[in-house]
Amino acid sequence: MALMGQMMSAPLLISSIIRHAARYYGSTEIVSRRTEGDLHRYTYRDCELRARKVAQALTALGVQQGERVGTLAWNGYRHLEIYYGVSGMGAVCHTVNPRLFPEQIAYIVNHAEDGYVFFDQTFLPLVEGVAPHCPNVKGWVLMSDRAHMPAESKVKLLCYEDLIDAQDGNYEWPEFDENLASSLCYTSGTTGNPKGALYSHRSTVLHSYASALPDALGCSARDVILPVVPMFHVNAWGLPYSVPLVGAKLVFPGPKLDGASLYELFEQEKVTFSAGVPTVWLGLLQYVQGNNLKFSTFRRTVIGGSAAPPAMIRALEALDVEVIHAWGMTEMSPLGTSCKLLAKHEELSDADRHKILEKQGRVIYGVDMKIVDGDGNEMPWDGKAFGDLMVRGPWIIDRYFRNDANPLVDGWFPTGDVATIDEDGYMQITDRSKDVIKSGGEWISSIDIENVAAAHPAVHMAACISVYHPKWDERPLLVVVKKPNAEVSKEELLAFFEGKVAKWWIPDDVAFVSEIPLTATGKMQKLKLRDQFKDYRLPAA
Repeated sequence: MALMGQMMSAPLLISSIIRHAARYYGSTEIVSRRTEGDLHRYTYRDCELRARKVAQALTALGVQQGERVGTLAWNGYRHLEIYYGVSGMGAVCHTVNPRLFPEQIAYIVNHAEDGYVFFDQTFLPLVEGVAPHCPNVKGWVLMSDRAHMPAESKVKLLCYEDLIDAQDGNYEWPEFDENLASSLCYTSGTTGNPKGALYSHRSTVLHSYASALPDALGCSARDVILPVVPMFHVNAWGLPYSVPLVGAKLVFPGPKLDGASLYELFEQEKVTFSAGVPTVWLGLLQYVQGNNLKFSTFRRTVIGGSAAPPAMIRALEALDVEVIHAWGMTEMSPLGTSCKLLAKHEELSDADRHKILEKQGRVIYGVDMKIVDGDGNEMPWDGKAFGDLMVRGPWIIDRYFRNDANPLVDGWFPTGDVATIDEDGYMQITDRSKDVIKSGGEWISSIDIENVAAAHPAVHMAACISVYHPKWDERPLLVVVKKPNAEVSKEELLAFFEGKVAKWWIPDDVAFVSEIPLTATGKMQKLKLRDQFKDYRLPAA
């Protein structure tokens, strides 16, 4: 007969995180730049009380366990209260990306069957356009006080602070099965309609534990953490959970994500750690370098969403900021890997260390990964063989929300990325499977081409896409946005590749553009670029 352990049993619930923060880090600050333009300050103790009031208010409105509650909001204290109030009561917090097209937003709200939608003042025009197409939403809640409510609106609005003020906060967080749904995030929908990833309380708490580990994001109560990555982008990579879990001071930038505004907030609040996609750091770096500034406390940042160009990593290191490369997906809650050095790497030269740090890193505990060939055979971990990246683990989806089709292959989730894994387990994305360039039957990594181009001092942003070639089937075209007042010719840029990549990898041509389209999450929208250049004729074609 099996001998069972004799330990207390308590469900892993999201409410336990904010309750822990309020009880043991109650006086630690949460600072938010509001849409009203001012800075708001309060504590974890205040946040937990108001989150309980959110749960009370939703209960009074008739919201049931499992019902979806949507948000269209920036990073701020009210959004954090909704995260915990909605999930804590057993409903599902559904963060909607306001940067999507209105038609996609309406589709997502309807597909999720949101009962109520909370939104920031910035998005009132968006809500007024979308609301008529969302007939099942019972109420639209403006995240504002009575003084900032609009005099009139095309939509009947509820006032967030009125809902809060009507409650006394005398509310006990309920206990329920840890496998109940807690939050819902949709993919960015660059191909077809967005798909929903429905997380559980258990998966979220486990992800929060793992992501806070020293060799993951390394969050600590001694940190001041500013998530630039939006709370509507895969729950800000889990930071609204992992930061209260460790009791760090939390700083929210609100709607102002330009370089000047971020730098001001970093310095004023003594931020030590941040996280965001490469396009955000590009803007911040331009401001800091252009004004000959330095960071006084900012020392670590996580970069994910897309590969950070080596030139960006070096530029941040020159400002005494350690770059932690990370990788994940909406379907993974999202964190899968983090790139930190092992003890044996201490003796390496700077150049060799950088070769490792430019990779997406090793899995954090809870995630398992492998690469396979086109027939599903596992490929060796030698840093050279590349194949389709597959993952599995307790915070990775086993199917999409309201979709019975099983996306798994023998219990593994196919990520759509092509990658290598070296003998120490460091994974490097070589491309998205749909972005890899197949020239004469051989593969060219668009990411490697972009990284070389981004290192040129005149290049602001670069994307590499495939275009038709009558002999080789596909060849690389480099699409470039130049830095303001910078000049570089096509010939100079192509010569810059000499000796940095295989000769046959060098792009056949360069197209200079004023801007590169970005997805709603700040990634380069190569699908749109390929469509834009679908009739492009290469000089050598």
